[in-house]
Amino acid sequence: MLSLRPLSASSVIGRTIAKSIGTRLLSTTSKEFAFAFDIDGVLLRGTEAIPKAGEALKLLNKNKIPFILLTNGGGILEADRVNFISQKLGVEISPLQIVQSHTPYKTLVDKYERILAVGTPSVKNVAKTYGFKDVVHPFDIIRYNKSITPFSGVTGQELEQFSSEVKDLTTKKFDAVLVFNDPHDWAGDLQVISDVLNTQGGMLNTLRKEQQWEPAVPIFFSNNDLLWANQYTLNRFGQGAFRYLVQTLYSKMNNGMPLRDFIIGKPTAITYNFAHNVLIDWRNKLLKGETDSTTQCLPPLGQKPESSPFDKVFMVGDNPASDIIGANKNGWESCLVRTGVYRDGDVLDQCTPTMIVDDSYTAVVDVLKKYNM
Repeated sequence: MLSLRPLSASSVIGRTIAKSIGTRLLSTTSKEFAFAFDIDGVLLRGTEAIPKAGEALKLLNKNKIPFILLTNGGGILEADRVNFISQKLGVEISPLQIVQSHTPYKTLVDKYERILAVGTPSVKNVAKTYGFKDVVHPFDIIRYNKSITPFSGVTGQELEQFSSEVKDLTTKKFDAVLVFNDPHDWAGDLQVISDVLNTQGGMLNTLRKEQQWEPAVPIFFSNNDLLWANQYTLNRFGQGAFRYLVQTLYSKMNNGMPLRDFIIGKPTAITYNFAHNVLIDWRNKLLKGETDSTTQCLPPLGQKPESSPFDKVFMVGDNPASDIIGANKNGWESCLVRTGVYRDGDVLDQCTPTMIVDDSYTAVVDVLKKYNM
């Protein structure tokens, strides 16, 4: 069953998009196609725009072709992310056009009450805005008792600024651990997560007697990227590296048994199916002239589109292990760019992209030529 959830898309953005694209937007033939773009290493490198990335999106708008942004990044609200990207690229983008790593968590709001929201301090507000009723951040636990994480790098000033007192922290159980984005205090977060996963029934300050592969509460990771590209010349560790440490520590605590966890984000089918549904929803809003809408149809996590109007969906990405493998395994075309993680000569293990191009603009131009547009 589809659920409607509000997003903070501004009507100004919607009207601008509708004006630039027009109301007679798309044909309804079997030859429709669409695009999904990774962000880091494809549209932006760090905080700076990659040359011609904005022109790629403008070209799609000009040719009335729907697109979304599909990223394993996150940590802030979708509206805030697209506002920043819009300014950097000079292209208006709606909050309805982005799927961040943790966007699918919106479908879990009615399933879990108290969650441990792991990541940068901003994820606490993200989780609350999504609708989670009771959100605790690791900083809140450190504030309660600093001895819990003796090797944490969090300063007193950071605790004062970003944490809050949770009065029933030890008397109300946790229902799930949700990792929203790459944590910045790995020592502290590893300890807190390990404590919660090995509690008795999710109650802090307890330790269960039995050892097993099933944690006391479920844990979700929003992506499994081992590496990602920023302004530095070499790739950096990402959430996949953090997950590996959580798994290893859990196994050590549980007689060598592996941790049962849940992964979303690229390249999982869960995220690609979710993104496909979001892309269809955006295409329908374009057709109806409803780009100023503040609601979005969200399917349950893991539900494939019942039908798709697109003959092909092109994933433009820089990371073979997430963008390209994910696209290939889920029936999408894949465009691997040279502006991020991938370098010429890298071994493309288990994946062959549809095309390898210099940048996102070249990918769009090549596809348009193929479709004679």
